[in-house]
Amino acid sequence: MTAAEVEASLATLGLSDGEPDHRVVEATLVAAGWTRCGAGDWAIALRSPDGSAAARVSPFDPTGPYSAALYREAGPTGQVPRLFAHRRLTGGGDLQVMEWLRPVPEDDAVAFHHAIGTRATGVEELVDVMRRVHARAVRELPWCGPLDTNPANIMRAADGHLVVTDVYYADGPGLYTVAAQDPDLVVARIPECRRRFMTEIPLAGSGPWEPGAREAMRGGLAAADARASARRERHGQRPDR
Repeated sequence: MTAAEVEASLATLGLSDGEPDHRVVEATLVAAGWTRCGAGDWAIALRSPDGSAAARVSPFDPTGPYSAALYREAGPTGQVPRLFAHRRLTGGGDLQVMEWLRPVPEDDAVAFHHAIGTRATGVEELVDVMRRVHARAVRELPWCGPLDTNPANIMRAADGHLVVTDVYYADGPGLYTVAAQDPDLVVARIPECRRRFMTEIPLAGSGPWEPGAREAMRGGLAAADARASARRERHGQRPDR
């Protein structure tokens, strides 16, 4: 599968115009024969009908555009996945369609992360791009985490070579603790249109969600949004878009 074929397929499915949310994207892909094949803390994964591509669908992922930038800018190294398509979704979600990858033994993954961490021979260009894009994310995003050295982020492409994925992430524990304890701060730093579905991330790795936690967080954020809207109206400001 090529980028052009993926873009044509998304257009055929109606996923190129407008900004659907993560639910619409998942339902549309499943109806077209994609199969759900995994989930992490931030996203689920679906495999294409021909098995050559994977779709990563997240309800809320501030770092998605930076991962896409890494895959594009470091593409010439051959050490990142081939990215076929990227879409920002309504409410702060993210869709990435890339080549299908396979897991690798943990020892191989740790060794590759070590090479990245020491900027070893052979990964210099990759590391430079990783650091440059990460610095941009740190400047632009609240609660941006450090580079992720999880061995699961090293995978193998179809021809056998190793690639690095998902090295950028939001500081979930920090962000979600603040959202629960001080929702006004989250509202002040992240517009509603970029966090509408933040309580719908899967948390398949570090979760599950505590009973009632999502409902309470949504209520707290909604109340904080209402307070922020009232303040803007008092000062004659336009609402966030």
